[in-house]
Amino acid sequence: MRTIKAALAGNPNAGKTTLFNAVAGTRYHVANYPGVTVEKKEATISQEDCQIILTDLPGTYSLTAYSLEEVVARDFITIDSPDVVVDVLDASNLERNLYLAVQLLELGAPIIFALNMVDMLEKRNITIDDKKLSEAFGAPVVRTVAKDGTGKKELLEAIMQSSNTGVRKDFEISYGPDLDPAIDDMVALIKENSFFTDLYPARWTAVKYLEEDEKVLERGAAIPEVHEKLKEITAKVEKHLKTTLNTYPEVVIADYRYGFVNAALRDVIKRDNNTFDRVEVSDKVDRVLTHRLFGPIIMLGIIYGIYKFTFTASEYPVGWLETIFGWMGDFFTRVLPDGLLQSLIVSGIIDGVGGVLGFTPLILFMFFVIAILEDSGYMSRIAYMLDRVFRSFGMQGSSVVPYIVSGGIAGGCAVPGVMAARTIKGDKERLLTILTAPFMPCGAKIPVYALLIGAFYPGDKGLAMLGITLLSWLLALISAFVLSKTVVKGENSAFVMELPPYRFPTLRGLLIHAWERTWMYIKKAGTFILAISILLWALMTFPGLPEDKVQEYETRAAAAQTEEAQTEVYREMSREELKGTVAGTIGSSLEPVTKYAGFDWKTNIALIGGIAAKEVIVSTLGTAHSLGEVDMEESTSLSQKLKNDPDWTGANALALVVFVMLYAPCFITIIAIRKETGSWGWPAFTLVSYTVIAYVGAVAVYSVFS
Repeated sequence: MRTIKAALAGNPNAGKTTLFNAVAGTRYHVANYPGVTVEKKEATISQEDCQIILTDLPGTYSLTAYSLEEVVARDFITIDSPDVVVDVLDASNLERNLYLAVQLLELGAPIIFALNMVDMLEKRNITIDDKKLSEAFGAPVVRTVAKDGTGKKELLEAIMQSSNTGVRKDFEISYGPDLDPAIDDMVALIKENSFFTDLYPARWTAVKYLEEDEKVLERGAAIPEVHEKLKEITAKVEKHLKTTLNTYPEVVIADYRYGFVNAALRDVIKRDNNTFDRVEVSDKVDRVLTHRLFGPIIMLGIIYGIYKFTFTASEYPVGWLETIFGWMGDFFTRVLPDGLLQSLIVSGIIDGVGGVLGFTPLILFMFFVIAILEDSGYMSRIAYMLDRVFRSFGMQGSSVVPYIVSGGIAGGCAVPGVMAARTIKGDKERLLTILTAPFMPCGAKIPVYALLIGAFYPGDKGLAMLGITLLSWLLALISAFVLSKTVVKGENSAFVMELPPYRFPTLRGLLIHAWERTWMYIKKAGTFILAISILLWALMTFPGLPEDKVQEYETRAAAAQTEEAQTEVYREMSREELKGTVAGTIGSSLEPVTKYAGFDWKTNIALIGGIAAKEVIVSTLGTAHSLGEVDMEESTSLSQKLKNDPDWTGANALALVVFVMLYAPCFITIIAIRKETGSWGWPAFTLVSYTVIAYVGAVAVYSVFS
């Protein structure tokens, strides 16, 4: 069977991921590109006598070295050398999308154009001449509608056909009289010395030197004699352009690329002016949704609506899961004899992992609504509206996206949020975003907040979650401002944001996006959290009370006059037993410090476990309160247990919320910060300084409200 390697490239919001899902279905797996943490989706598709390995490249606007996604995409095309590159074009924004196409062609990639969202174009009575588009760029064109799978079969056939004739073609555009002669000289020099000609076309390398592409220059420095000559030519061109036109080669190159695209499209697109225009409609909608005054109010209303819907819709499913886990606990308590095995299964596994899995419906509903915001294009508007706010705190509008991915609209994860910061062009803004994104209410913190809100806040739970979210944003921005004035200094960089037209999300796309993220949550609970829960159970079980001490309690219980008195004796024994364990000893040793924040030793253990993963906080509290309970047959949800615990008050809960909001990121996020900053200094900084700040904040809150 013949194997074809194909790559899917395209601008963000061009429908690339939707097309990938339509073509690959659920038969894909997710990994990282070798050596970096950019997500890689890959699917194997059987088609007639072929096996197509389709790789979804990161969405990019260009192939420059401004962001890691751009470098990953162009390295994949040059180093992995796919047989075919499918460039997904948003038919309604063709000029912007073809800018990337020009760069793909300059790189020598064998291309197919997937002209996507043509249905929207037809509604606007705009026609695109496929044949002329194909002739202008020398690439086959397939019309697709990713959301309903239209053109999927034709695209797979085109991939197979192009792979048969997959000879890389030379593609050149003129960069004008100032640059072309220099490029010719550089090309001759590059070819003469075989200067990376096995990886890149000679002309492409020459253009990259003129653009001063950092990655290409770094690689070229390995052959200093050619590298220096190329830099000399570049410097000469720069000086000439600065003198004659007061500009730079990079600007001229971009102008000529757009000029080429505009000229090529002149006969390709035909418009009927008396028709529906989605871009125009989007502009009209934006006049309201991004209005200077009403826009933020509407945005807050939408976020509140998300929380209201999530808590309301998930109330019964969460209750059903609690009942199921309660029933499982009762069942194993009845069928298993008293002892370590029963304790491990009931307290260690069911109460620990069940406490996390019980919130799965809430997470699923939240991800579903967030997917609506993302797929409709409204998420970009949120970033646009918050740009000015972010600039006041030393960041830029593009920092909003990593914040949202981290859980800015609760439910995300700080790990991809930290990684998403790599698309930010300014070093200062990028570092500030990486350091403060973990403050967001990620999906792992949501169960903690939901648990405490459910136990101690009798009012509108959606409103309470909105308040926690806004407080998280405020604290993150203040932290960014303080950091920008102290340890992260530098000039702010420019930022331009593109707002895609609004579109209706597809139910299939929403379900896929929501399920992908929920499944990650479930997998984490079933693997990492399970292991941590068992470890913490062991720490909270051993070494146990000495035999003579147990006998002493048994004697006191036997001598008790009433059942109530007997229960109290056993409760006292249980508390002493738990406090004498390894975990109890650690938690108790911290109590002299944490008591000022209202945390007892059980909470201390949960918070230490939370550094491994924030979900562990709930599972550890579940395990600790289960182990501390005398009557194991009486199943009560953790929320109810906390509510009934005389040592817990609203002040304790509020202090815990503030502490969880601010303290050290989870272990996986710390690793992500290390990878993105290239230093262990910043992860250590977040681990230590954020925990100290969280402690001070929690003490202040507890002191005020207790």
